[in-house]
This record gives sequence, structure tokens and C-alpha cells, in this order.
Amino acid sequence: MVVAGDDALAHRLAAELRGVYGERVTLVVPPAQRRVRPPVVGRARGSTLFDRVSAAVNRAAGNGDTPPGRTAEPPGSERVLEATELTEAVLAEAGVERAAALALVHDDDETNIRAALTARRLNPRLRLVIRLYNRRLGQHIKELLDQASALATAGIDDGAADSGGGGGGGGFDASTTVLSDADTAAPALAATAVAGTSKVVQTDGLMLRAVERPPPGPGEVADPGLCTLALLSATTNDPAGADGSESSGPQGPRLLPDERAVAAATGRGTVVLETVSYTGPAVSGGRSVLPFASLLSRRLRWSFAGLVGCVIGLAIASMAVTREPPLRATYLTLLDLFAINNPAIGEPVGRQVLQLFSGLVGLLLLPVLLAAVLEALGTFRSGSALRKPPRGLSGHVVLLGVGKIGTRVLARLRELNIPVVCVEADPEARGLAMARRLRVPVVLGDVTQEGVLEAAKIHRAHALLALTSADTTNLEAALYARTVRPDLRVVLRLYDDDFATAVYRTLRAAHPQALTRSRSVSHLAAPAFAGAMMGRQILGAIPVERRVLLFAAIEVGGHPQLEGRTVGEAFRAGAWRVLALETGAGGRRGDPAGGVGSGGVAQRAPSGLVWDIPSSYVLRAEDRVVLAATRRGLAELLGRRARERSEP
Repeated sequence: MVVAGDDALAHRLAAELRGVYGERVTLVVPPAQRRVRPPVVGRARGSTLFDRVSAAVNRAAGNGDTPPGRTAEPPGSERVLEATELTEAVLAEAGVERAAALALVHDDDETNIRAALTARRLNPRLRLVIRLYNRRLGQHIKELLDQASALATAGIDDGAADSGGGGGGGGFDASTTVLSDADTAAPALAATAVAGTSKVVQTDGLMLRAVERPPPGPGEVADPGLCTLALLSATTNDPAGADGSESSGPQGPRLLPDERAVAAATGRGTVVLETVSYTGPAVSGGRSVLPFASLLSRRLRWSFAGLVGCVIGLAIASMAVTREPPLRATYLTLLDLFAINNPAIGEPVGRQVLQLFSGLVGLLLLPVLLAAVLEALGTFRSGSALRKPPRGLSGHVVLLGVGKIGTRVLARLRELNIPVVCVEADPEARGLAMARRLRVPVVLGDVTQEGVLEAAKIHRAHALLALTSADTTNLEAALYARTVRPDLRVVLRLYDDDFATAVYRTLRAAHPQALTRSRSVSHLAAPAFAGAMMGRQILGAIPVERRVLLFAAIEVGGHPQLEGRTVGEAFRAGAWRVLALETGAGGRRGDPAGGVGSGGVAQRAPSGLVWDIPSSYVLRAEDRVVLAATRRGLAELLGRRARERSEP
């Protein structure tokens, strides 16, 4: 496995592949002086100059990568290469021509795309996992690379068949997966900030929702939903875990428990799975036509109402004095109002007095009309500008930082109809365009300066979600917000897990009644990237305290732990659990609704998934299932090392 990146995600991904899946990893990073400090969990062992030179000499001699006098790299080892750019020579030195998969996780989309095109040319059978923020561009790049791989692989196979040789590739599919760390982490971050909001994994037409439920009271029976995903730690009133670190101790959460463990657990909350089919409209992009109420202020509308009342009164008085019909009397009144009627010289005194009053009302009307025009122009101008937080706003989420991660979290919060106020120091931040389009209030200013959080109504907010790229900024904002409101829910994005643990424990000791949670985007995203490198369709990841539960769609064929077994037999507590069966557009042979008999009525989702599969249903090789698994369970179920050891 080859991983190329320039931030924490590359180090965590390499650690995930090495520690969980037991893969041999080559990590390509920028030189030390240009690279950020790797996280504690992913600090890698660098290869020596002798190793790199020897590997290059042996490749030239056709002897492979093993240096003279050294054994081949064992499973779980790691080699580090330093390179300023991902050129063809660098990729070749990293072993892309013989690698099973390549992950390009640089923070720059252009760098990843350029390296992906080069890698596909070097190895058409290579599995590519690309980190791209631009979704539309990512879809086009995926189709282009898959098509190039199919054409190149077909040519290689035809040539091998003509010459009597066999194709290489080691049985790996040359698929291309485009992922975004922001999209992977945004649902978890948004769900963390709001009490009662579910942790979700969204697929095509289907939403999986993980709901945290408190322990049942005496005599109560807990609703397991579709299934129980986890038993929470003993500190059930603190969803951040017992110690706030990436790992959990003996009292940490228990993932994928069996029915006996759920029944025996007392005083522990649970995480259950629910399905929600999303059929509602898309999030509104803001009103294209401003209503009359937003054009004019309340005072101006009352002023207009008073002037209209005066005109009506003058028209009625004119009818009484001049004996004119209603329409003509109103017409004469308007002429007098706008000073375009002839003077009432020689007419009755009543008519002259009414003309004077009409002229006076006309003078009052002119400034009101001018104010209305100016206010309407200002409203249209500010319709495309950033909104300010309204005066009576309360119960909202203060989102600090609308960069790459904050933009995705903002979109997720608005999908959940949660009021948000954004705080951003950079007036050119990428998320401000979305905030303007969704008409989300924004406070521009440095959060470290006094008065910025007050402008965001932090004293009436429900939660603070600090997502800037600077740990100290997030920490300073959290500490200041706690001084304003001690019971405020705080969610911190922190880079270093050791630092996050220290911050968590201190804040918990200082504010025991408030909830404090720390989240790492790279920690949430790394399992999905690692799963994609192993050749599986990862639907998403749901954090359970500070552990991660993965959802994947896989083919049953080739996996003896699943093939030929019933759904009940295939379930392994603490490792994996089959949740649904994919039927496709026209149904599959493995449809449990038609292959089990009296197994009950299966629940079909719009995405073509069958839920509530009877435990007696036998999984077939052609079936495709959706399962929940821990990271180690998924590695054991589908890891290459396990299959290689089982082969003769």
C-alpha cells in the first residue's frame, strides 16, 4: 500500500493500514522542514538512505525491493519516502508499479489529480483512492480513470493471452474511489454538536441513523431498533468517553454486542440503528424574491398605513363638501395631494380647506416615499450580503470556522433545520458563499478578540462547534465561551490526541455539568480511506464515543465467514454484523423475501436494500450485503493477510 499526503490524514491512514490491516505501507510525505508534525498515533518510522538507495539498485537489477542482506518487509511494516512533488520518478520509487493500492490524500485537489493520472499510467491495475473536495470534479475524474484502467487492462490481458502468459495484479480490482475527509467527518461533527440529533450515514436514497438512548428504567424494556450497535461506557452521562482519548479502557464502549450482552448490561446506555428514507425537498438556497415585509421596515409600513388613512379621510370629506361621486372625489384628493390640481379659488371654503390639508399630507408623503426607496435598495443590496444575527436568536449553534470542514458541517446543520451563526476571521473563506446563499447569519472577526462571540449571541447559544485548523484558537474560544456560559455544550476539533485528552479532563473537572467533546477529522476519516484502499465500498463511519463503527457493502462470495452461513451464524459479536441485503433494481436471487418462505415480511428501502432479514436466511455467493463492523473486525473479515495465510 502506498500513501501520499502532506497532513495528519496521511499519517493516520498509514497507521490504520499498518496497525489494523497488517499491510506493508510506503508513506510519501514532503521534506521534514515543510511537513506538519505527525499525530501521536501516526508517527512513522523513517527509512534510512541505505534502504532507499539499495531498493533503487535492486529494482534496476531486477532483484526486487529487498536490500542485500536484509529480509523482505514483514506485514505491518512501514517505509517513508520524502519528496517535494509526486513526480513519475517518486511514484516509481515508492513502488506504485507493484502496489495493490495508492491513496492520494494531499490537501490540494490539483496535486492529487495530477498524481492519479501519472499512477494510472504506471499501473493500470492499481486501486486508487483520491481525496478531493470538489464533488463534481471528483465524479468526472473517477469515470475518466476507471475508463482508462479498463482500456489499458483489456490491452494487457489480450497481449498476455496472445503470448500465452498470464496477467498480474494479484486479483485486485483497479477501481477508483473519490472520498472527502470533510464529507466523511461532517455528519459526526454536526451530530455531536446537537443534543438529540442522530449520528447518520447517508447513502443513495437511504439514511442510517444511530441513536443514543439512556439506560432503561426499572420495569422498562429498551427498544433495540433494527439492532443494537453498541453499549456505551459506564459514564453514560458523558458521551465523550471515560478519558477522552482515541482508545477506550475497560469501561469504554462495547461495539456490536450480542443479545446476551445487551440483556446483561445494566446502567449502560445503548446506540441503536434506525433507517430513515429521505423523501423531502433539497435544502432551500435562499429566497429569490424578497417579500414585501422584508423590503420595508415596520415603522415605514405603519407610516404608509397612516398616510393611506389620511387620504381615505380626505376623500370622504371631499364627497361630503363637494357632493362629488366617490371616484371623482378620490381623484381630486389625489390631485391636491400631489399638488397638480388647480387652486380652489372662488370655490366654497370647505373645498379650499380640504385642498390645503391635502397639500400638507402630500408634503408628509414625500419623505416617506424617499425613505421607502432607499430602504428597498438597501434591502436588495444586503440580500446578497452576509446577514447579522437577529436580536431574539437563541438555542442556536455557533460554528467557528467555515473553511473546508466548516462548510460541510454548515450544510449538514441546515439540512437538519438547526439555526446556525457562523464566526469567521477570513472574509474570503470558502464557506461564506454557502452562508450567503443559505441566508445564515455570519459574524466576521477574530474570535480571540473581545466582543466577537458576544455578537454571535454565545450567551444564548445551545452549543459551540470550534472547527478552525488551529488548536489554540479552538481552545481559546471554548474557554472564553465557558466563562460566558458554564453549561454550554462545546465541541472541539483538536489535532493532537494527547492534547485533546488533557484539555478534555481539565474542562470536565472545571465544568462537570457541561458536555465537552473533542473530535479529530483525520481520526474520523482515516477508517473510510483505509477501507476503500482494501477494495470495499465504505458507506460511512459512525463514532461511538471515541471509537469508530464502519458500514460497508461487500460481496458475499469469497468470504467463508459469510458464504453458506445463515445471517445468525454469520454474526460475530464485537466484530461484524449483517444488516441488510441489496436486491438491486430488478431483485436478486438472494432476495430473502422470496427465498426464505415464511420468514416474515422484509422491509424494503427505496435504495433497493432489504432490512429485517430473517436470521435463518442463508447467504449465497452472489449476494451483496451491508454490514456494520469494527475496524479490526473488518480487517479480519476481508483483510488480504488473512486470505493469504489461508491459501495453500
